[in-house]
Amino acid sequence: MAESVAAGPQAVGRSSWTGLAAALLSASLLPLNSTMISVALPDIARQFDRASGTVTQTLVGIYLVAAIVLQSPGGKLGDRLGHWRMFALGQAVTGLGSVLGFLAPDLGTLVVARVLIAAGGAVIVPTTVALLRSELPPERRGRAFGMFGAVMSLAAGIGPVVGGELVSAFGWPSIFVVNLPVLAVSAVLAATARRASGVAGGAPRPRFDWTGSLLLAALLTAFVLGLEATGAASVLLLGVCLVLVVPFVWRERRAEDPVVAFALFRSLPFTAGTVLIAVQNLAMYTLLFELPQVLTALFAIDAASTGRLLVSMMVATVATSLVAGRLVDRFGPRPVAVVGSLACLAGLGMLAASGLTSPGQVRLPLVVLGIGIGLATPAAQSASLSAVDRRESGMAAGVNSTMRYLGGVVGIAVLGRLLDVGGNREEVLGEHRIMLAVFAGALLAGLVSAAALPGRAARPAPVGQA
Repeated sequence: MAESVAAGPQAVGRSSWTGLAAALLSASLLPLNSTMISVALPDIARQFDRASGTVTQTLVGIYLVAAIVLQSPGGKLGDRLGHWRMFALGQAVTGLGSVLGFLAPDLGTLVVARVLIAAGGAVIVPTTVALLRSELPPERRGRAFGMFGAVMSLAAGIGPVVGGELVSAFGWPSIFVVNLPVLAVSAVLAATARRASGVAGGAPRPRFDWTGSLLLAALLTAFVLGLEATGAASVLLLGVCLVLVVPFVWRERRAEDPVVAFALFRSLPFTAGTVLIAVQNLAMYTLLFELPQVLTALFAIDAASTGRLLVSMMVATVATSLVAGRLVDRFGPRPVAVVGSLACLAGLGMLAASGLTSPGQVRLPLVVLGIGIGLATPAAQSASLSAVDRRESGMAAGVNSTMRYLGGVVGIAVLGRLLDVGGNREEVLGEHRIMLAVFAGALLAGLVSAAALPGRAARPAPVGQA
């Protein structure tokens, strides 16, 4: 029943690139659906006669939790069952959720639809990353991870734009049905491609680590909800999270085939690359929420004007990601990631020095930040995934993706506790500077991690592989 692995990663032809394009296309739906729904929330609240805050918290929160907790199990199942099999399963689950969302008669059904779409994406994204690792030789992975970064950033950035046009023309259910043609094109491309990766033959593998997966899901859910909650509820949930760490670690150290193998973190390139991705996402994602609030408080500009300023960072990130991949293939991950991290710090410094006397002052700093993110992220992904055994690429990709999302969640939690924007100009600027200091600390940790990545001439042997 195993898929063929005879055609190794060195045999990369047009057919393989077609398959990888199919994977990238489906992977883009996870960030697209994460941001696209933002413009539809008021209409959904009115139709179902619910408070806007309740609808936002429910549909956005449940999607985020599902996307985070299912990444690692989804990647691990790809290692066991075959990445292309899991890719097809993820497409089917995403399609089912899309149809259910389009037909949803009530908010409860819509919640189920959002969970299904997030679950499908949580399988597709680590599967896609694993495919880039397993089906491409080392000298071409940087380019592929650059494309991955560009596609994911573009999808997240255009989500509100696409959603706004669809809701205006066809109503909010259209944001669900729009997934179906994307999945159909992706499925056709995947069906026509040579698909080399799969599961190795040989002796039967141990049972899937369901216990570890459930403990991980409970731990991450408590962590995410604890960060979002306040007061006693936050303390309680974070306490539950800490308690669950003990049985999870105990279980994973004794499981024959753990859902998260801690041996991965013995690899410095994997650990450094994963940390770099997490802190970069913390700074970038949180800044996208922080700046609109600050600019609105200081200058009373509308959402459209703020969006036009923020899109400059997205455009810079997408464009630079495509170039960064080639630079990684040529010079190695370390120099590209270090330059990217320094560019992020430079952009942050420009933002801090601007004084915010006019909204337009943020545009150039955001472009510099986007360039830095576009350079560092593909380098970090290429280095971290190249450092693991091909047979564990799905699990590693799942851990990688989980850390990326957790970085954003931690950043938003910090933002909620430090930014109020309810005072006068000096008070708002003071809170803004505190947030910039938090971002600077995260990016300095990212710079240290970037310096720990391998250079061109020092590619490490994958963990567990001689």
